[in-house]
Amino acid sequence: MPASAPLSPAQPAADVAATRWLAVASLLGLIVLSLAWELWLAPLRPGGSWLALKCLPLALPLAGLLKRRMYTYRWVSLLVWLYFTEGVVRAWSDAAPGRWLALAEVGLCLLLFVACALHVRLRQRAARAAALAA
Repeated sequence: MPASAPLSPAQPAADVAATRWLAVASLLGLIVLSLAWELWLAPLRPGGSWLALKCLPLALPLAGLLKRRMYTYRWVSLLVWLYFTEGVVRAWSDAAPGRWLALAEVGLCLLLFVACALHVRLRQRAARAAALAA
């Protein structure tokens, strides 16, 4: 689509919905990965470790994302960098199974950040367009 072509009213709504579901899916993916990683796939200690509790802060924003709270999208885009950092450190220092799980964590973190950032940007753009039209 050329840059000068106007967007239809349905296009921004569809893009906002897509970024919302991408953010929710990547957040759920991070929660599942964190639990599976620390309890079954490559725990630090046999039988699992308390590090599985790292998924609890990820569970908090799930309701806000589902309710489309703009504030939640903003602070999740900051929170996700803690998990990104952990993924990078563990990808650099862990052995084979943990290394691949850490790279998956990094990928999910990047996906979540991009989805949140795009969601906020598209909603702000739609709100500006609605204000100008009114």
